[in-house]
Amino acid sequence: MFLWIAVALLLIIMGAYYTGRGRAVSSVSGNYTALHSLPSYHGYYVALWAGLPAFILSIIWFFVAPQVLEGIVLSQAPESVTSLPPERLQVFMADVAAIAQGGIPSQVTPEREAAAEIYGSYLSVSNWLMFAVAISLAVAGLTYGRARIRPRLRARNSVESMVNLVLIICSTIAILTTVGIVFSLLFEALRFFARVPFTDFLFGLQWSPQTAIRADQVGGSGEFGAVPIFAGTFLITLIAMFVAVPIGLMSAIYLSDYASNSVRSVVKPILEILAGVPTVVYGFFAALTVAPTLRAWGGSIGLDVASESALAAGLVMGVMIIPFVSSLSDDVINAVPQSLRDASAGLGATNSETIRQVILPAALPGIVGAILLAVSRAIGETMIVVMAAGLAANLTANPLEAVTTVTVQIVTLLVGDQEFDSAKTLAAFALGLTLFAVTLVLNVIALRIVQRYREKYD
Repeated sequence: MFLWIAVALLLIIMGAYYTGRGRAVSSVSGNYTALHSLPSYHGYYVALWAGLPAFILSIIWFFVAPQVLEGIVLSQAPESVTSLPPERLQVFMADVAAIAQGGIPSQVTPEREAAAEIYGSYLSVSNWLMFAVAISLAVAGLTYGRARIRPRLRARNSVESMVNLVLIICSTIAILTTVGIVFSLLFEALRFFARVPFTDFLFGLQWSPQTAIRADQVGGSGEFGAVPIFAGTFLITLIAMFVAVPIGLMSAIYLSDYASNSVRSVVKPILEILAGVPTVVYGFFAALTVAPTLRAWGGSIGLDVASESALAAGLVMGVMIIPFVSSLSDDVINAVPQSLRDASAGLGATNSETIRQVILPAALPGIVGAILLAVSRAIGETMIVVMAAGLAANLTANPLEAVTTVTVQIVTLLVGDQEFDSAKTLAAFALGLTLFAVTLVLNVIALRIVQRYREKYD
């Protein structure tokens, strides 16, 4: 039904546009100079009147109708259903909606089938009523907007004001989403810190959040020292940066200053394909190819390399991040004015001297910003670490041993059946808040560096 409503509204909006445009042209007998706004703005004006009220009504109906239908169903349900606890009642209504709409419920009972029959009948009425009201409102808006068309109508001002309002609403939604994410993390993290001291979490040296079987085990009360996790995250990120930064930066320099246009048009898209490869594919590559190879090479020279190591995960993660460094650095280098290159060449400098002494210093803020953004990407990676570095929270600086990262532990803590308000589960939110703060600081530092050292050219 929603598809049919969308198609019908789209047709009405298109008709409204051409109706408003034609009305504006006919009102001045084709003399466009007599109009305050272009004919297209008059078309947009009528289209907004036709589509916007109906769209708002559909959105409101979409959210309100299920609540109304639920109230109707419960008002006709037996006492055995209405007396259920809120959690079970919510599951009951979800099953009723699934049965009525042809979905897969968790269970089928006579009570659910009877309620689903009532729900389905009222749902059909609701859908057709929404269709009729939305179409009627759209036609009424079209008629009203068309009636307002006249030569001196400030259609452009009205349309641009409405577009500006839409942009403000979209920006507000983005900001409120960010605020909601922060507060959801903060609220749950505070619940965790009410049970585990903040200093123990931030400076503790042992991470063992699981519940033990015996009370004398370390995990009996849980150990939530996050230093091993932070150390593992830093180690893998450092290895990845040692791979990504030199290769990515040199690739950017070659593509911007040495490669011909034909070579650049081929090499740059191929290099950026790496950014489109799913991370789980990198994880398979690390687990099945890189890790066994490192273990074999290490054994041949007498090194004990773990089957899952920070080195394997860091190397593959570095390959994954190469396109981020390369593409961003290439854009920054190409943004340096050609006049600087010409001036350097006029003074007798070679191409390599120009790059070292002119281009790179001028592009340095952008390159540093690109590197810090790549660091943020590396810190947030999960699949490669899960498949190549393991889950062991070891406090070590040896890249040949297994380590874990913040994101991997977040996934581990939230997988499985456990109480949501346990310290083990709430620890994931504390780790998420810490990760959010670290990436935010890195992004702010990158922005400050770019603003502080950015050169402005005419």
